[in-house]
Amino acid sequence: MGEGAAEAGRPTILVIGGPTASGKSALAAEAAARFGGVVVNADSMQLYRDLPILTSWPDETLRARAPHRLYGVVDGAERCSAGRWRALAVAEIEQARAAGALPILVGGTGLYLRALLQGLAPVPQIPEAVREAVQALCAEEGSAALHARLAARDAEAARRLEPGDSQRVMRAYEVIEATGRSLLAWQRDAHGAYPGRAATLVLEPPRPALYAACDARFDGMMAAGALDEAARLRTRSLDPSLPVMKAVGVRPLHDHLAGAIPLERATALGRQATRNYAKRQTTWFRTQMPGSARLPDPYSPESKRESLALVERLLLTGAG
Repeated sequence: MGEGAAEAGRPTILVIGGPTASGKSALAAEAAARFGGVVVNADSMQLYRDLPILTSWPDETLRARAPHRLYGVVDGAERCSAGRWRALAVAEIEQARAAGALPILVGGTGLYLRALLQGLAPVPQIPEAVREAVQALCAEEGSAALHARLAARDAEAARRLEPGDSQRVMRAYEVIEATGRSLLAWQRDAHGAYPGRAATLVLEPPRPALYAACDARFDGMMAAGALDEAARLRTRSLDPSLPVMKAVGVRPLHDHLAGAIPLERATALGRQATRNYAKRQTTWFRTQMPGSARLPDPYSPESKRESLALVERLLLTGAG
């Protein structure tokens, strides 16, 4: 095979996914520094500028290693859809490639990565009246009750959603309410996958070690000023249904600030929510990105050397 053909077969973007607290940000920064890359955020919460601590933006040391894009670019009063993120990400990818840099997409939001790698479902725009009615129904009856309503109309979608995941339950319900068709059916008609070749790497720590890392992460957030950050967000009096208000840890800290629970309880709930989120992410990456290269022990002393060697193989051949 000639050099030109080999170059044509190489990946044009690198995707690093995995659960929260698995070490994605550190690996992305190291890979960007080693291979001349630009880190592009693919975490739905890190887009919002209100919560750099609670959404665990890469710290100053990591950001100094390489350029980082799409962190804190959306105000908390807005809703950033997968489609909007995809447009922002594609623009950053093309800008990086034009400058001769490797775009490195990093994050744990499976919906965003799927939107980029597989395309977006052509769901018609949901009328605002329908969206507001579904939000009101969820606020009045609760997410579990809305999930039960969804199950009666779209059993397949309901089976794939946790009853407490109000954001996605509302989305699935509003789609079938407005279109008479399941969101899953629309997703099967997805189109517009990114045309470049992607090398994908998933960090998959052992469950006990991951949960310990989740607890340590939330404790570190608290030590870094997460409570003050939550208090500043609370003063904005934002709509509770906004994505930024659903960030892990926000609700228990706001409950504490309202005098409903002690700080110790709020911290324990924050740790638990982080572990629950990591579990859902782990399941998603295992089932939705099965063909990706895997790094099964990113916390080991040898992980930095091994992970960078794996990245190099992926960039050269596309295979782990």
